Amino acid sequence: MRSVTYAMGVSLDGYIVGPDGGFDWTDPDPEVFRFWIDETRKVGVHLLGRRLYETMLYWETADQDPALGDAEREWTELWNPLPKVVFSTTLSEVQGHARLASGGLAEEIERLRAEPGEGEIAIGGATLAVDAAAADLIDEYRVMVYPVLVGGGTPFFPRSERRVDLELVETRTFPSKVVYLRYRVVR
Repeated sequence: MRSVTYAMGVSLDGYIVGPDGGFDWTDPDPEVFRFWIDETRKVGVHLLGRRLYETMLYWETADQDPALGDAEREWTELWNPLPKVVFSTTLSEVQGHARLASGGLAEEIERLRAEPGEGEIAIGGATLAVDAAAADLIDEYRVMVYPVLVGGGTPFFPRSERRVDLELVETRTFPSKVVYLRYRVVR
């Protein structure tokens, strides 16, 4: 069965964006960017909330920029053809290899798990992850921790009263002092 993963960059105090909505502190060094490229190769479909989808639209045409570096071009070659499912109550259409979700999150994940295919089901966006965590749909949390305290904003981990036990699967420290943590949900 395909696993469901939730991975994002996060401040040391647990936020994916700061109180001002900014996340410029997540600009990766080349080694971190290369790591994300390699992680994306494992993804079979990416589930996105509206805000993350709109942020990622940049990559739909980024390859037309002559100043784009080799790593960014490689990223667009992976990201653009990747199937994406967008969860939104306000969008009426999406671009590229994306489609609007036709049902609820649990229903969509169940359908994707039942389909033939390989690769992880990746969840992007804190709001979508809150719903997936509440329904106990996330199999792994992957956290790229940046050495900054932003003091508030949108939290990476959903705030709930439900305990979730995790098993540490992998850690990695980058030269930029960014730390990657991969945890599997213990069931």
